This record gives sequence, structure tokens and C-alpha cells, in this order.
Amino acid sequence: MNNLGSYITINPEVRFGKPCIKDTRIAVTDILQWMASGMTHEEILNDYPVLQEYHIRAALSFAADRESFIKIIPVYANFTFA
Repeated sequence: MNNLGSYITINPEVRFGKPCIKDTRIAVTDILQWMASGMTHEEILNDYPVLQEYHIRAALSFAADRESFIKIIPVYANFTFA
């Protein structure tokens, strides 16, 4: 999955700027939620014939890449703004 840009787009006019499969309104989060609910790749592809297996892999790869950039910033109870 070297070139996610060819499968995933972000357009503020589509799904409020959520990352979507190119030329569809299917968001990366939709695919992740379907899989989290127990749907198989095969079931997703049958329900959404516009998708191909590489779209599902691109969504997973995009989510994994985005997750790797998340940083946890500790919040201190005694911290105040001056």
C-alpha cells in the first residue's frame, strides 16, 4: 500500500472532510466500524460493490498511519495558565 493518495481523499465538501475512498462518500471510519461490528471483507464488498479489496486495505493502512502520529500529552492537575 505505497500510495494511499490514490485511494483515499479528504475533501471538506464531502462527509465534512472525513477521509473517504476516492470518488465515493464511503469514509475510512465507515469501513473500520463495519469491520469492528464483525463484517468480513467479503460482506463489505458484497454490500458495497463500488469497493474493491484494495480499498479496504487502504482504509486500514490509512487508519494505522494516522494512529502512529497520535501523541499523548500528559495533563497535570496543578497546571494553570498564567
